[in-house]
Amino acid sequence: MQKQILKGLTMLVLIAAVALMAALVSAHAQSSGSVVADIPFEFAVGGKSLRAGEYSVRAFTTNGNALLISNQESNDGAIRLTQSIEARIVPKQAKLVFHRYGQRYFLSEVWTAGERTGRQLLKSAEERAIEDQLAAISSKSELARSSYETIEIVAMVR
Repeated sequence: MQKQILKGLTMLVLIAAVALMAALVSAHAQSSGSVVADIPFEFAVGGKSLRAGEYSVRAFTTNGNALLISNQESNDGAIRLTQSIEARIVPKQAKLVFHRYGQRYFLSEVWTAGERTGRQLLKSAEERAIEDQLAAISSKSELARSSYETIEIVAMVR
């Protein structure tokens, strides 16, 4: 009887170890690649403005809660906290999503092709203030409708 219990316990520990290793390998594979895109406009990440150019976005922490956005040519870069978001439809291409308010662009989301889970950047105080200003304008006004837009830039994973 003890031998069967020990055998069952050993099998349970082995299965748990294999599952943990598979999860670690999967998490590492998801966080090891960089999403790279050519951004044709100046944009903000947190409180920092970044010039137009080719940017690489990758996990800055092992759990992926912070992203490093960097441009190798200009040495522009920023680090921003993120939260996990789920897509209704799995994206077929990697992409960066921006919010545009007038002529001001803010990086909002980062998606990898074939992954249901993406990363949403936490909004800066500046972006929240602009949202509040637009909310105060009547939603029927042409200014309110033309002042906000979502822009998607196709990216690739390296």
